[in-house]
Amino acid sequence: MKHSIIILAAIVFSIFTKNNALGENLFITDKTTSKEIFTSDSFVKDSPSDKIYSDKKLGVFFEDGKTYFRLFTPNAQSVSVVVFNKVDEQNGTEYSMTRDDNAVWEAAVDGELFGKFYGFKITSNTLHNGNRPLCLDPYAKAVATYNTYMNPRKGIIIKPEEYDWEGTDWQKRDWRDLIIYEMHVRDMTADVSSGAEKPGTYKGLVEKGKTGGIDYIKNLGVNSVELLPTQEFGNCEIPYKDSVDEKFNTWNPYERNHWGYMTAAFFAPDAYYSEDGNNFQWNTWSGAEAKQVNDFKDMVKAFHKEGIGVIMDVVYNHISEYELGNLKQIDKEYYFRLNSSGGFEAQSGCGNDFKTESPMARRMIVESVLYWMTEYKVDGFRFDLGKLLDWETIEEIIYQAQKINPDVVFVCEPWGGGYDPMGFSLRGWGVWNDQIRNGIKGENPDNGNGWIFGKWYGNNSPQRIKSYVNGTLIGDSLGLFQKKEHSVNYLESHDGYTLGDFIRIGTGELDPDIEITDIDANAKLTPLQMKLNKLGALFLFTSQGMTMIQAGQEFARSKVVPIDVKVDDPLKGRIDHNTYDKDNQVNYINYKHAQLNKELVDYYKGLTALRNTYDAFRRADYDDVKFMDVKYNPFALGYTLNYKKDNFVLLFNASPDRTQEFTLPKGKYQVLVNPLKAGVETLDLIDGIIVVPTSSGYVLKKK
Repeated sequence: MKHSIIILAAIVFSIFTKNNALGENLFITDKTTSKEIFTSDSFVKDSPSDKIYSDKKLGVFFEDGKTYFRLFTPNAQSVSVVVFNKVDEQNGTEYSMTRDDNAVWEAAVDGELFGKFYGFKITSNTLHNGNRPLCLDPYAKAVATYNTYMNPRKGIIIKPEEYDWEGTDWQKRDWRDLIIYEMHVRDMTADVSSGAEKPGTYKGLVEKGKTGGIDYIKNLGVNSVELLPTQEFGNCEIPYKDSVDEKFNTWNPYERNHWGYMTAAFFAPDAYYSEDGNNFQWNTWSGAEAKQVNDFKDMVKAFHKEGIGVIMDVVYNHISEYELGNLKQIDKEYYFRLNSSGGFEAQSGCGNDFKTESPMARRMIVESVLYWMTEYKVDGFRFDLGKLLDWETIEEIIYQAQKINPDVVFVCEPWGGGYDPMGFSLRGWGVWNDQIRNGIKGENPDNGNGWIFGKWYGNNSPQRIKSYVNGTLIGDSLGLFQKKEHSVNYLESHDGYTLGDFIRIGTGELDPDIEITDIDANAKLTPLQMKLNKLGALFLFTSQGMTMIQAGQEFARSKVVPIDVKVDDPLKGRIDHNTYDKDNQVNYINYKHAQLNKELVDYYKGLTALRNTYDAFRRADYDDVKFMDVKYNPFALGYTLNYKKDNFVLLFNASPDRTQEFTLPKGKYQVLVNPLKAGVETLDLIDGIIVVPTSSGYVLKKK
C-alpha cells in the first residue's frame, strides 16, 4: 500500500541519517518482517486460511426491511444465528447461514429486530462431541453478560439513533501538550468519600459538584484522562481453589478481574460501569438494557465540555481467557497464534495471543479503533502489550485513524513478545518510557532505587538523567525516540507499586512485611516521603514529552489490603503492588487521603499550571536546554531553559545527605517552585547564589 511504502521510506531515511552505530543497531531492530517479530520457535505462522479476506460489512445491520447477520469464519463447517426475545431465554429461533467464496456467512431475517438478543452457533473440526456453544458476535455493538467466570454473552440488536453531542467534538491537542491522568472508571467514585450519587459508574464519574470524579480531575489541571479498559471485558475469574481447562486458581481469592485486561467485545462499552457495582451479583445478567451505550457517550461529552480529552486503554493482543463462546470457538486457527501442537501461544501471559497478522483480524482491530473514534468521539488510545501486534497492523491503525482525526493520540507499551520502543517511534507512535520511570524512581523499592533516592539504578548516570530532560531522543546515548512527543514520561501506572508506596518502602520508613493496622496513619506522608514525592513530580512535569500520572499519585496513594478483608488474601495488612483483582478499598480513590496530603495535591496542581502556562516545558528545542557544570555531587542537576521570551533556571538536588550550591546567571529571578510550593505565582525574588536542600528542587524565571 502507498502509506506502507511512505512509512518504510521514512524508516530508511531515519536510519541512515543517524551516526553509524545508531543506524546499524536500529536496522537490526527493525529489519524483521511482521511475521518474524514473535519469539516463539514453535509458533505456526501460516495456515491455508491466512490469506482469506473480505470487505463485506460484518455484524448485524438493517436494509430494505430485513435484519442481516454476517460472520467471518473460514474454518467453520456450518454456522447459524440464534435470535432471542429475552436475554434469559434458553432457546431462541435459529436461522441457518450461507457461506460466500470469502468465508462470510450470512442470514437475512424479515423485520427490524431491535431490542432482541443474538449469537452464533458454529460447527467445526475443533469443537468436539457436538458442542456448539452460543458465540458472541465479534462486531456486537452492545452486549449482555451472565456473571460467571465463563461469561456467556449475547449481542444486543440496538437501533441506530442520532446522539446529541451538543456541539462537542474531539479535543485536538499537540501531543507535547498532553497531561494524562490514568484512571479506572469505577475507582474514581466507588468510595463513599467521593460523594457520588451513582458511585462506580460512568454517570457517577461525571456528576458535578461532588468531591470526587470530574470536578476533582478538572481541578488538578490535567487535560486528558486515560481510562483503564472500558470495552466489554471478562470481570470474573475461576472460582478460588477450583480449576478449569487445567488451570487451578491459587492466585485470586477475589475471583474478579477488576482492571479489565480481558477484552470480550471490541466494539461494545462495558456494561459493568452502567450497573450498580456495589450490588454486583453472580449468576445474573447485566447490560441487557444496553444503557451503557449512551452512558459512555454522556461521559465522553461531559469530559469534552470541560476541555478534557478521553483516551481508551485497549487490549487487542489477546481476548478474555476463560470464556466460552468467543473467537476461540468461532475460528481458533484463523484468529490465534498456535504452536506446533495446536495449542495457544501465550506470550501475553494470558493464554491466547491474537493473530493480528491475519487480514480479517487486522481489519477488525482497525475498524474497532475507527468505530470508537466516530461513534464515541474518543480522542486517543493506549495499546496494551503493543509489541504483540504485527507492524503492518500498527501502521494501518495510525494511517487510517489520522485520516479521520490527524491529532488522534496513540501510545503503547512497547513490550510483549519483544521490546522495541524505537520501532514504534519510527512509525509515529507514542511509547511508555520505562527508562525515565526506572531511572528517576527505580525498578523496585527493595534494592533497585533510582535517582530521587540519591542512587543509580542499572545503567543510569548523570548523562542519562539529562537525556530524560530532553525527551530521551535517539541522538543521546541509549535514547529511544525520534521526537520527544513520542516519549510518555511517567513514574507510576496501574502496574506495580504506586509511587507513594515505592517511596514509603524505598526510604526504609515502611517495612513491607510488617502488618499495617492504621491505614490512615500509613497514608500520611512523613517529611522525607513528601520531599521525594515532590522531587519526582518536579522532574516529571518539567521534562520534554507527554506527561502521565496515575490516579492518586497526586496524594501518594497507598494500596493497603485491609486486615478485615473477607477473603483469603495473603497480603492482609500489607501493601499490594498488583491490584488487578480488587474491587474494593485497596483500589478506590480515598478523597480523605487526598485531604490528608493536601500539600502534595496542591504541589501537583501547581506543576500542571506551570506546564500548561509556559510552552518552554513542552515545546523547547534540544538546544534551548543548557546544562550547568555541577561538581562533586553526581545527584545534582541544573540547567537553563530559554524558549522564546521566557528564561528559566531549573535546579535539582537528589542527594540525600548534602546540600548543593548553584551560581545563577546574571539577573533577578522569580521563584515559581521551591521545596514547599509549586505554581505560576512568584514565591520570592533571588539572584546570585542559591543553596538547594537535600532531595529538593527549584524552578526560577528571570524577571
